[in-house]
Amino acid sequence: MTDRTRMAGQGKLAMLGGARTVTKQDVTKALTGWPVVTEREHAALRDVLDGGLFTSNDGGRGEVSKLQTEWARYVGTRHCAAVANGTAALELALAALDLEPGAEVLVPALTFVGSAVPIIQRALKPVFVDIDPWTYTIDPTAAEKAVTGRTRAVIAVHLHGLPCDMTAIAALADRHGLYVIEDAAQAQGATYQGRRAASLGHINAVSLNVVKNLPTCGEGGLVTTDDEALHERVVLHRQFGEELKPGRDRDYLSRVPAGNEKLSAVQAAFTRCQLERLDSDSAARDTVVRRFLDRLDALPGVVVPGCPEDRTHAWHILRLRFDPAAAGYPELAPGAFRAVVQRALRAEGVPVQPYQVVPLPGQQAFHDVGADIGDFPVSLAVIDESVTLQRWHLNPACGPVLDLCATAFDKVWGQLDTLAPVIASARHRPLWHTAVNGGAAR
Repeated sequence: MTDRTRMAGQGKLAMLGGARTVTKQDVTKALTGWPVVTEREHAALRDVLDGGLFTSNDGGRGEVSKLQTEWARYVGTRHCAAVANGTAALELALAALDLEPGAEVLVPALTFVGSAVPIIQRALKPVFVDIDPWTYTIDPTAAEKAVTGRTRAVIAVHLHGLPCDMTAIAALADRHGLYVIEDAAQAQGATYQGRRAASLGHINAVSLNVVKNLPTCGEGGLVTTDDEALHERVVLHRQFGEELKPGRDRDYLSRVPAGNEKLSAVQAAFTRCQLERLDSDSAARDTVVRRFLDRLDALPGVVVPGCPEDRTHAWHILRLRFDPAAAGYPELAPGAFRAVVQRALRAEGVPVQPYQVVPLPGQQAFHDVGADIGDFPVSLAVIDESVTLQRWHLNPACGPVLDLCATAFDKVWGQLDTLAPVIASARHRPLWHTAVNGGAAR
């Protein structure tokens, strides 16, 4: 720890008029900007513009085809199809499975909306499942209880970059004859029992959104599988239901009703450059994030993300949960504790914030599903008691900024006695109370 870091953690809390721990001058683009763009990316995009192969209809010679080959090789699958974005990747994965209308698909209650919307887009029914309180991924025991005679698939979301318990999910699928779809949108580079995320399901989806660990310069997605028939159906649905194969003239015949979900060569070229650095970036990120979390883990009442020994974490998002009893304040409500501590940390310059303020079954888009958010107590507790740190730590050079963020935590924790009366008197309402469904969440 530097003298600058030590001094930053001293003095009055910023929310009470003291100096901020993390200043704007500390947060430079070189340390926290993402994605990191080098001359390699600039040159690759110029090559696309000069070469003239702009779409996935590149006869196997262009950037899209090369990315497909390289990603399949990287994760260890036979096939890969590049598509427009991560949500399209999930929707096309479901389309390839050709499930009957109204079939049920299990999906965690706490995830990004893009994990569940494709289910409805395919005229299927999402069945929400609560999460594990330590990994924040789908709870296999809860998933087992949610299976009915109409269940056909389960979407295994590797939330925040941690692969979920794929052994348990695979066993569940085997028992009930279900398809497993990996949503690895946040887990590029992570592994489970030595295998890459996006190679563990019957069919798997990845996002290349600009904020992901493996980004493009905009939007993109990848669908992987070992099943040739599933891959061919993804490709069929990717462009108007047409069979487009290298060496064959386009016949403009639509075999199935389908839209246009292609990836452009510009996006593919950018991602290929990022893929070259994915492993080295992941290793560097793992080092600085673990150092940060080790400092926070030493603070009583800070619950840092868990990572079982049989898998690695991509650290796409850092979720930090607070336990006031463990911090020495059992009389304080966890939600109020989180809310006031969040304010104190943000005043110190740490951009902690909630991620998903209401479980998916409580969001207006899914009210017709008929689920009650009270049936997902773990998701509700996690939302109310935790904050997330996003984006800054994706840059492998962010170590000095994370050190200052940890110092801000030290400073706030050193003055919890000052905050305790504020917390005790706070009028706290859980975040999901603001969800709108005729005026209120269910």
